[in-house]
Amino acid sequence: MLTYRPAPAPGRAAMSPPAPPGPPGGTTDSGLVSVEFASRAIEAVRAVAAAEILPRFRTVAAQRKDDGSLVTEADLAAQHALADALTRVAAVDFLGEEMPEPAQRRIWDGGGRFWCVDPVDGTGNFSAGIPYFAVSVALMQGDRPLFGVVYDPIADEAFFASRGGGAWVNGTPLLPPAGPIALARAVAEIDLRRRLAHVRHEIKHHPPFARRLTSGSTALAWAHLAAGRRDLFLHAGQKAWDYAAGALIAQEAGASLATLEEDDFWSGPAWERPAIAARTPELFGAWRDWVRSRLAAPPAQETSSRT
Repeated sequence: MLTYRPAPAPGRAAMSPPAPPGPPGGTTDSGLVSVEFASRAIEAVRAVAAAEILPRFRTVAAQRKDDGSLVTEADLAAQHALADALTRVAAVDFLGEEMPEPAQRRIWDGGGRFWCVDPVDGTGNFSAGIPYFAVSVALMQGDRPLFGVVYDPIADEAFFASRGGGAWVNGTPLLPPAGPIALARAVAEIDLRRRLAHVRHEIKHHPPFARRLTSGSTALAWAHLAAGRRDLFLHAGQKAWDYAAGALIAQEAGASLATLEEDDFWSGPAWERPAIAARTPELFGAWRDWVRSRLAAPPAQETSSRT
């Protein structure tokens, strides 16, 4: 099992000797991420956030990209710094959200091992001065994450996981809930963005859960599902850099995941994926069935509803 040992603060001695260096590429022969690799990756992300993101919070304006999404100086500076820092941790290709799509596709279609990074997930919140955004970093093998970290610079929380090795927030393991969670009492994170009109209509007028949130950061939504701060998750479509780290963390914390059509979340096209998820298998079954039954229903007349 992977365990996390934070780097000592400047001027403070480490509590125990550092782990021996991990193998090239950051994984053991079995595919598990080494402790030393995880610690170095997390501290690299934390350092970039402190140097490039937090000093620009509430001081920079956003611009629209060609696809309509937002970008700020912080996104670009953090991506540049992460490319340098992470490739020192593992010397593999780097795919960042703010790269031109042809460059992204070249790395993605090439397979192999690479970093997949969203330097500021929740740019809309960040540019509006809302303290709910994160850095999302995954080490990929093809279209599957081996290791992921979602770092919240405001709370100084590093959520991280390795495939088959468990999930943590800072030094605390993330575990499944001890008891059942009823769908009618659940807290749901929903992001449909004008898609799935009938599902949006039903959620607005006949929600099966107790409370609905739309936070503006997909990566943090996954992390908070893993930590038990959300019970349900539904997203109409996320790019790889949005979900790769967070979905791995949630799954390693015991959450169940699917797409709108497939029960195996990791099957099918991976460049962009919808998501249905819940903290326990029983809750997941009820939530998945509710969503899919609404997908099969005829479109609602009130298609202009925004949820």
